[in-house]
Amino acid sequence: MPTFQTVRGMRDLFGKEAQTFTHILDSARRVASLFGFREVFTPHVESLELLNAKSGEEIRQRMFIFEDLGGRKVALRPEFTASIARLATTSLKTEPKPLKMFSTGTVYRYDEPQRGRYREFWQSNFELLGSNKPESDAEIILLTNKFLQTIGLQGFAFKIGHIGIIRSILSQDGVDEKTQNAVLQRMDKKEYDLALKLVDSEKCRYTLQSLINVKGKNWQDTIDQINVVVSTYEKAKIATENLFEVLTSVTSSTKISLTVEPAFARGLEYYTGIIFEVYIPQLEIALGGGGRYDHLIETFGGEPTPAVGCAHGLDRVTIALQTQNTECTVKTSYKIVVIPISESVKIDALKIAQLLREHGISVEFELMGRKMGKALEDADKRSFDYAIIVGEQELKEGAVVVKDLKTREQTTVSIDCLLKKLKIETFLPINK
Repeated sequence: MPTFQTVRGMRDLFGKEAQTFTHILDSARRVASLFGFREVFTPHVESLELLNAKSGEEIRQRMFIFEDLGGRKVALRPEFTASIARLATTSLKTEPKPLKMFSTGTVYRYDEPQRGRYREFWQSNFELLGSNKPESDAEIILLTNKFLQTIGLQGFAFKIGHIGIIRSILSQDGVDEKTQNAVLQRMDKKEYDLALKLVDSEKCRYTLQSLINVKGKNWQDTIDQINVVVSTYEKAKIATENLFEVLTSVTSSTKISLTVEPAFARGLEYYTGIIFEVYIPQLEIALGGGGRYDHLIETFGGEPTPAVGCAHGLDRVTIALQTQNTECTVKTSYKIVVIPISESVKIDALKIAQLLREHGISVEFELMGRKMGKALEDADKRSFDYAIIVGEQELKEGAVVVKDLKTREQTTVSIDCLLKKLKIETFLPINK
């Protein structure tokens, strides 16, 4: 028989890694609730036309594309935003604004697999639709900051830019949208020389090079330098003022580590305003990022709708936690195994297991038919807190044996007093 492996770029999650993912997903949901985002679920498969609309050339080339049985071109989602935009123009079209939506799940890109980059990878995604206020951009940055704090990450910092500054310069100097997209793609990869060669205007090249050279001591200093560079570009000046307002909102609200890079770009074509990514010093890969996209909903047939959002790469966040040796434990109650000592007491033992489950307690039943010693040995290996041993003699007295697997102490306890003996009330309320 052949031995099957996972498809290249895909992977299984189990053990501590699965536990870390559970911790991260739970943290994302808690933060979503804190900021008033409601969870939505969208399909893994979308029409190719939808995903092609504004994904960016690099992502378009890396999508998993196929034809369904009806002959329609479809693809596995490479990110969440296009699906959210579709949802906003259909089912949620008449919902009051702002719409604040949160999603988690897997997305797919045909990248070359390497550390922190898989062909199937996990994201948590947040989208805020309907507000063009600087506070909306600030809230997305503050949300990301809170999320990374909640999972226990240390020393992370934000890199922040504004696509509106770069596009305004290119537009004023007559660069068409297709060329603008090509310039931004190369700037995203820090291929600045190649980016500048795509621009005919000497003035435009000089201005972009000046932006690339801006290095401020702090974000306010950087903003001052940008204002000098764009002094003859009216729309770029407005974009710079918007960047200033967003950063003022962010830094006035919380303590946060950030730098401003005016030549910073991201690979998606739909960004129109502020953009950001977040890093830790130990890794060169971004853990997440986002930005403003005010025209995407309109592209998909909706009303003009300002929007801002972000996504966090949960695989990379996991690597960051591992790099910083951050332990993630997920435990909500005692872990208990129920062990019947003979065939004759199995039904009664199952009833006891079910009694505990009805009170929200994690219980496993000894299903392998092991003898007592082997069953307890297995319970130790799997870090159970208690073993409840169900024997014939004890049952006749309406009792069971409770063994504390940490202290090795065991006592006989009446079934009626079992919950109290285990002190379950310190974890979950007992129904009276």
